[in-house]
Amino acid sequence: MPRPHRPARKNSASRGRRPSTPSTPVKTDGPVLELDVERIAHGGIAVAHHEGRVVFVADAIPGERVRARVTDAAHTRFWRADTLEVLTASPDRQAHVWAEASVERAPERRAGGAEFGHIAPERQRALKAEVLADALRRMGGVEREVEVRAVDPTLAPGVRADGTGWRTRVRLQVAEDGAVGPYAARSHTVVPVASLPLAVDELAELAPLADRFQGARTIDLVAPSGADPQVIVTDESERMPRGQRPVTTEVVGDRRFAVDRDGFWQVHRGAAATLSKAVQELIDADRFDPRAANLDLYGGVGLLAAAVGDRFGETVRITSVESDERATMHAGDNLAEWVGARAVTARVDRYLASLEADAGKEERARLRDATVVLDPPRSGAGRDVVDRVAALRPRQLVYVACDPVALARDIGLLRAQGYELEELQAFDLFPNTHHVEAVARLAAIV
Repeated sequence: MPRPHRPARKNSASRGRRPSTPSTPVKTDGPVLELDVERIAHGGIAVAHHEGRVVFVADAIPGERVRARVTDAAHTRFWRADTLEVLTASPDRQAHVWAEASVERAPERRAGGAEFGHIAPERQRALKAEVLADALRRMGGVEREVEVRAVDPTLAPGVRADGTGWRTRVRLQVAEDGAVGPYAARSHTVVPVASLPLAVDELAELAPLADRFQGARTIDLVAPSGADPQVIVTDESERMPRGQRPVTTEVVGDRRFAVDRDGFWQVHRGAAATLSKAVQELIDADRFDPRAANLDLYGGVGLLAAAVGDRFGETVRITSVESDERATMHAGDNLAEWVGARAVTARVDRYLASLEADAGKEERARLRDATVVLDPPRSGAGRDVVDRVAALRPRQLVYVACDPVALARDIGLLRAQGYELEELQAFDLFPNTHHVEAVARLAAIV
């Protein structure tokens, strides 16, 4: 096996130092309850009731009866609990895809990161659809049936039908004694494991799970689609690099994208192609003006701006806005073939504010004819950005979201500003977890 690479410096911004204990200690001696599980809540935790109190219980499926230990009773309105034993199993319960995360293990020793791995794939997608539809109804004011689609296997070679073999980036933690593994579920305790079934095969084979890394903080496994897989060890003493960062290549269809090795890229092997295709399909061609002031907000390295350009041709004008300077640099190179494409380093809210303040009559007309693509972080665009986008009155918006509640909230805000949800596609880009990705088109009401 190739030896892991220890970089002289590595970007550790936003990662912090390895905590030795969870922020809220998990009780292992709380009361044990028998619970009838009712539904799945946002976040992937099942919902039950005990003597009128809500109990959020992990590792259960709606329709089951389980024995569960209360791990957090600090709240007056709800408790948290871990399943200890399944008394009446759902027909959709399966052997966990990751043995180290199975309900047969003590909760404090269950690996985190595959919280739906005990549920049959079809039911996983149905539960995610329920959560998204419920969020749209409650927060977006929209009644809509939702289907969460499996990723087209032609876009994700090597990914298996049981939802394993898809992660191209994996972070492992290092315990004080140097042992390697993921955190236990809902904990900062490192759990040694013998397998990584969600990882793509080349990373599962490369992972140094039996090795010791005394003095290290994290082990990152990275398998770019256009470069060799790597193991990257980050030491406790390493800080944000000031010099050159390693750059790698990701391939989507016939297109190659430069991206920092430790920069953001979709983690599912087929995610970039899936989302590119969805954005292309959801843009209403009758509303699209290639010469308008089209925007790609939270544009990263230019993936979705390129998808727009590939669909509508060399005359497309589009500005990709991203706050990360390195990502913007790569976006400029990745979009170079379109004369009308440019990449701007700016916070999205500030860019929109300056656009609104400085745009003349002609520019405002080009903005009203525009299509705006948004791919915000998990927290969503939020009220300020939504208000500023709506003030420009673009013809249509295509919103890519990885959090159903944030998406539903922002759809509700956009509806209040005169936009309506016309179409929605949802994809299972995180199999065996509770996460779901959705792409929505909203149009201005005339």
